[in-house]
This record gives sequence, C-alpha cells and structure tokens, in this order.
Amino acid sequence: MEDLMARIVQAVEDVRRENPMAPSITNTVTINLVANTQLAVGGSAAMVYLPDEAVALAQVAKSFYVNVGTMLPVYEETFVALTEALKGLDLNWVLDPVAVGIGKLRTFSLLKFKEAPPKIIRGNASEIMALCGLWGLEGGEDQSRVRGVDSRDSVEAALDAALSLARFTGGAVAVSGVVDLITDGKVVVRSRGGSHFMEKITGAGCSLGGVCAVYATVTDPLTAAVTATQIYNLAAARAEAQVAGSGSFQVAFIDELYRATGEDVAGNEMTLEVLK
Repeated sequence: MEDLMARIVQAVEDVRRENPMAPSITNTVTINLVANTQLAVGGSAAMVYLPDEAVALAQVAKSFYVNVGTMLPVYEETFVALTEALKGLDLNWVLDPVAVGIGKLRTFSLLKFKEAPPKIIRGNASEIMALCGLWGLEGGEDQSRVRGVDSRDSVEAALDAALSLARFTGGAVAVSGVVDLITDGKVVVRSRGGSHFMEKITGAGCSLGGVCAVYATVTDPLTAAVTATQIYNLAAARAEAQVAGSGSFQVAFIDELYRATGEDVAGNEMTLEVLK
C-alpha cells in the first residue's frame, strides 16, 4: 500500500509539472467536461474524430483516450485506422466501452480494438462484463443486458470480468460504482468517496476515462487508473460539501480536481487486496 501511495503522489506531481497531452475521441455530449477535467488535473486536452488526426496524435502522444458513447459514421474509418496505428505503438491508451452491445458500428469498433488492446479499460459493471463477453473472455456476459450508460450490475459482480480483461490486456480495469474497483489481475484496489451528484451531471464517467489517460502518460496503468479514481472520489466528496445542487457541483468538482495535491489523492480512503 505504501508503494502504491508513493506512486500516486508522484503521478499527480509529474502531471502538474509536465502538462502532458492525452488526446481524446470522446462522447460528443461530454467533450467539454472531459477536456476541462483533463486540464484541471494538469494535463493538456486535444479532441479529435477524423482518421488522419487521430493517427497523427497517437504517434506523438504518450496516451490516448477512446470513448464510444456517441457514434458517428466516420468512426468506422477512424477506429480502423487508429487500431492499426496502435498496433505499432507502445501506448498506454484508455478505452471506455460505453453502451457496449448497442448497434453494429459500436460492436464492430469494440471488437476491432481487441486487436490492439487498451492498457486501461474504464466502465460501469455491466459494460465491463459485456465487453468481456464480446471479447470471448471468461467472466463475460451477454451484451444485450447493457442499458445505455446505466449499470444493471453491482461493482463486485464484475470482478471476474475485470480480472479477465486485465490479464488479457496486461493493463488495468477500473469498474465505477458506489465503491470503485480497480485491478491489474494481481491486486484489487477499492476506492471510496464520491458524491450522489455524480449521477446528476453528464460525463462523470466519461471524464474519468480522460483523466485516466492523463495519468497514463506518466505512470503504469494500475497507478494511473487508481490515481484518477482517487482524485475523482476526493474531489466529488469535497465539492458536495460546498453546494446545494448539481449545477454548482460540477463547477466545484472541477475546482477541487485543480486544488488536490498528491498527498490529498493518495490519502483518500482505499484498500488494497493482493490476489493469490
């Protein structure tokens, strides 16, 4: 635990100092929040969707974020081109499989990404289980159970699927819920905090994926995913204590992301379980 906490502090400080770029192809509903949260933690944002732009930025960045929440026809070309580029790059890229199983283009794209697996996968329990099933891994579920961006399953129900995905990718999986679960297939971290207002704003989960990508530019996938989750849970809890509603919560939340120190983030409540 002490080693993980030290890595979290270092990741927060490195991002603040280096201002690394983590380009995104993200949900069109949440582009603004994704960019603003990436900036708040100290990163640099670049939002793209065209094939040539995505490939060009992947070749110069240390991480990349892909969120399939809203699909556009051009994504069929973009995601194929990006996958082929990622095959030749050592990139800690992040995938948010929003609404996995809904629509042919989304299903095609998520199957394609299996050819160049992400180093961090972030989603709710149902999405993690459905992606695991789509990829034919142990612990997966039928994609038809996913209902948009809502989860039908508890975080702990997705543990086996998260372990399978983490071991397949060689990276980390973050399952968002009341108590967040992050694993690399060897350890399981549970992070606490957050706010009920997170469900009342658009893009809390999407922007968390973008912040995972920011931290992935400076550290390993597990540490990046845990750091992002910890700073979200800390900032959300602090913001809730100041506000009366969801509109002011979003502003206060971004402020608290900006204010959080490495020690603050590492000190947020979490537990670590080493798997046998």
